[in-house]
Amino acid sequence: MKAFPILLIPLVALALTACQIEGGVARPTAAALAPTAPELTTAPAATPVATTAVTAEPATSAPIVDDSGLRIGLLADPGDLLPYHDDAADERATAPISELLFPTPLLPVGYTYTATGVLERVPTVENGDVVISTVEVFLDAAGAITTTTTSVITQVQQISVTYRWNPELVWSDGTPVTASDSLFAFELARRTNLGQEAAARLALLQSYERLDDHTTRAVLKPDYTDPAYLTMYWTPLPRHLLEARDPAELRTGDYALLPVGYGPYMVAQRDQGSLRLQRNPHYRGAAANFEHVSFIFRDSVDLLRSSVAGGSLDVAVLDQPSPEALAAIRADSDAGAMQVSAVASPIWEHLDFNLDVQALQDIRVRRAIAHAIDREAMVRELLGGYGRVLDSWIVPEQWAAAPQDQLTRYPYNPDEARRLLDEAGVLDSDGDGLREFGGQPFALSLVTTQSSPLRLAAAQRIAADLQAVGIGLSVQEVPTAALYSPEGPLFRRSFQLALFAWIAGPDPRGWERWSCAGVPSEQNGWTGNNFPGWCFFEADRAIRLATTALNQEERVSSYLRQQQLFTQELPVLPLFQRIDVTVANPALSGVRADPTAPITWNLATWARQ
Repeated sequence: MKAFPILLIPLVALALTACQIEGGVARPTAAALAPTAPELTTAPAATPVATTAVTAEPATSAPIVDDSGLRIGLLADPGDLLPYHDDAADERATAPISELLFPTPLLPVGYTYTATGVLERVPTVENGDVVISTVEVFLDAAGAITTTTTSVITQVQQISVTYRWNPELVWSDGTPVTASDSLFAFELARRTNLGQEAAARLALLQSYERLDDHTTRAVLKPDYTDPAYLTMYWTPLPRHLLEARDPAELRTGDYALLPVGYGPYMVAQRDQGSLRLQRNPHYRGAAANFEHVSFIFRDSVDLLRSSVAGGSLDVAVLDQPSPEALAAIRADSDAGAMQVSAVASPIWEHLDFNLDVQALQDIRVRRAIAHAIDREAMVRELLGGYGRVLDSWIVPEQWAAAPQDQLTRYPYNPDEARRLLDEAGVLDSDGDGLREFGGQPFALSLVTTQSSPLRLAAAQRIAADLQAVGIGLSVQEVPTAALYSPEGPLFRRSFQLALFAWIAGPDPRGWERWSCAGVPSEQNGWTGNNFPGWCFFEADRAIRLATTALNQEERVSSYLRQQQLFTQELPVLPLFQRIDVTVANPALSGVRADPTAPITWNLATWARQ
């Protein structure tokens, strides 16, 4: 069976840019809108971090205060509040809010999908909601499936998924939510741009239909078994409010800023720098303990931290604080001014080798570079000891993660790096401290994104570590859009080394990143995300089976074999997972950070002591 098509590749560019979420969006003052999982991941024991005295100061602009309410600080105003997003960066910025307005039908908690009450249950083969059938299709002269009648007919498998919507869902204006609202979102996506994820979903679907008032069904195209088949639903949008509007204005109009949702809260007021939600009186799910929830947007980690320590905020979500900010957070925690939760982020940094570069085609050189880089020190210094080094591209919490003893690992060992370089004939013949390759000084270039202090610091450490074993390295920062452009160095494979990140999801996927067909080239229109150009027959077969097989045991064994080959061949050196830090008032209980769910995923269990 086929994996997801190459036309889904833009998803990767959005995943890459999500690793560098910037700034807030200026918004006009809005009048009040009248209504018409798993255990918390704990950090490993950390190397002591130097701390400094911290004076907690309130925010310079007083947040909305309500004794019966909750105050949450975020680094960026997400702009629109729709449940459909431009890219992964937009989704991460919006998720803490949209989960209260439009709860996700299937929410990934701890890399596992769980029903939230929007759907009555998670569709599975066992409960009959996922059906795999055999259908007949026509093949064209090239052997591809076609809708045109031909003389060649074959049989393939086809997946359909039934979604059972909770009949008690009600829009905050009092109108019942029905399957027609989910179908309406599908119809909108075909008429206007609802973001890259929506476009990718459309590319996989043969049809999406309403079966009754509270049931829809998605039918994938024949012979496609994309791992995302479970999430082929369309989050409802209110047909009764939007059907008469111009679809092209949906994402820029007033509804996007002040939407009517079906979650436990509804928009009450929106001002520059803040958003106030109040209870949805029509919500019939578990009620939270707070009449109001206010979101305060500040573009400073230090300001959010000090606001929690000073008591003017209850919770703040801090995306990848600097080492200095982490030290201050630790000091506040030690002083009892706040409780701190640090979880390994699904965003993981890595170093890609371009296998078209002659020197990097020698596996000994790639392995030498891996041994030369002190990733443990990188984690200690840049992540305050909260992060962890990765050995594979599947993060440890994902169901397909391989046991460490099944992988080839590359601990910091500069002596081994030197030995491998000597063995490869990359020698320092003139004693100037820089080795030579092909009669020329062995110096590589590394490309990465601008405006990412963490990534620049990692690149500088890599350069220093490589210099210590006789390899020169120059670091080039380029604008994010330029790096990930179809004409940029990644897709055109014009780099030597590249430092950027991927985002892990509930399903590892991987076909677009590691298959031979995923290598961008002129022949395939520079699509695909296999930027190193790693085309290894057995690994290609393993990732195809891992991605397309319907039998879970076959998928697990295929992912294991692919990771074994991946770590042996080393087309990419995984570096570390970033960290997501949440700080909260010590008097607030129930706050449970999760790597894949927004901080508000379990807000119904929060309470003030």
